[in-house]
Amino acid sequence: MSNIEKLIAIKSFTSDHHKSLVSLIFVGNWIISKQQSFFKKYDITMQQFNILRILRGQHPKSASINTLKERMLDKMSDVSRLVERLRKAELVERKSCEADRRAVDVKISPKGLQLLKEIDEELYTLEDMLKTSLTDKEVVQLNKLLDKMLTAYP
Repeated sequence: MSNIEKLIAIKSFTSDHHKSLVSLIFVGNWIISKQQSFFKKYDITMQQFNILRILRGQHPKSASINTLKERMLDKMSDVSRLVERLRKAELVERKSCEADRRAVDVKISPKGLQLLKEIDEELYTLEDMLKTSLTDKEVVQLNKLLDKMLTAYP
């Protein structure tokens, strides 16, 4: 009996593809749960962290809401709402775009940069889950397989 069969108490799957899909969903949810717990101690969500990382990559330039939407890992996020929460926490600054008054430019604040620096010092704990489960060679293989799956992404 495989680990997934034990964890979800199922006797068998309809196919190996079905088993793989269920395993991906289970592992994905497990990783998300671990990330949520990790970011909770910094009083931010995974999506807010993603926005801060994007903005740090743009620093010292700002980014538009549309740029953030395009680069987000979670495509279902309400970026405007997330940015507003980050602004209230003084982790980002936002202002109207000079070229287009309807658009908003967002920039990471010094406080946001400092928070990311603190998180970076502990972020390795999330990667440890992979390091303890898979060899370096297996991680390379996993990355290749996931990349192959992503060719079907819209």
